[in-house]
Amino acid sequence: MNKTWLVTGSSSGIGKALVEQLLERGDRVAATLRKTQALKDLAERYPEQLWLAQLDVNDAEAIRKVVKQAFTEWGRIDVVVSSAGYALFGAAEEVSDEQIKQQLQTNLVGSIQVIRACLPFLREQGGGRVLQVSSEGGQLAYPNFSLYHASKWAIEGFVESVAQEVAPFGIEFTLVEPGPTRTNFGAALVSPPQMAVYDKTPAGDVRRAVASGEFALTGDPVKMAKAMLAVADVQPAPKRLLLGSGAYERVHAALTERLAALEAQQEVARSTEID
Repeated sequence: MNKTWLVTGSSSGIGKALVEQLLERGDRVAATLRKTQALKDLAERYPEQLWLAQLDVNDAEAIRKVVKQAFTEWGRIDVVVSSAGYALFGAAEEVSDEQIKQQLQTNLVGSIQVIRACLPFLREQGGGRVLQVSSEGGQLAYPNFSLYHASKWAIEGFVESVAQEVAPFGIEFTLVEPGPTRTNFGAALVSPPQMAVYDKTPAGDVRRAVASGEFALTGDPVKMAKAMLAVADVQPAPKRLLLGSGAYERVHAALTERLAALEAQQEVARSTEID
């Protein structure tokens, strides 16, 4: 059965691949992006299925306006995909105050506001599904991506909480966690001026790996979009959808290490209760 989707950040990468696949199978899509020209070819090929709107997720009022228009014009939206975002790439003391603000505003606050704007409509229509694009970086961390990780770990906590709040209304969430993907990720990195003091540190190692191509981008955005399309039909909605074999291995190792550390502190944790 065909569905109606709302997809933010649809101009490139996984978002665009998802929109293309949805249109090909006959679904309707309300796609938002900062420059609508990026999907002009799709709009011409699918004039009855594709609804485009310009949107910068840093503008909360614009988010509310566009979301209202999308739900009003389509009548019902079954699946919301919040995928707008980017990565700030630099050691914590290198990045500027403005860059920190922009990273968190886009990846975290923007995603929060998209979800908040959609909830009343999803609730009134009796339910729906939200796919929030996070990252393997929502469960582990690399040097030089500290602010990006801050945004992803935070949106995961937000979604975990909101999912419990709105479950009685039939609204379900899945956190989508791609590993490094062969998109324009590297070119889209925002980087502050580098401090030479970090050259011979783990931060410097990651910089060189990204610059040389050793930081492997093995994920296929088309296959990842296909997996996202499929998970929207899974009942009940899984809390997370991890994408990429490398991502699976790294997250598995990170969670195993964290669980071992937790178990080692069991005695201390229990010793702090009131007698």
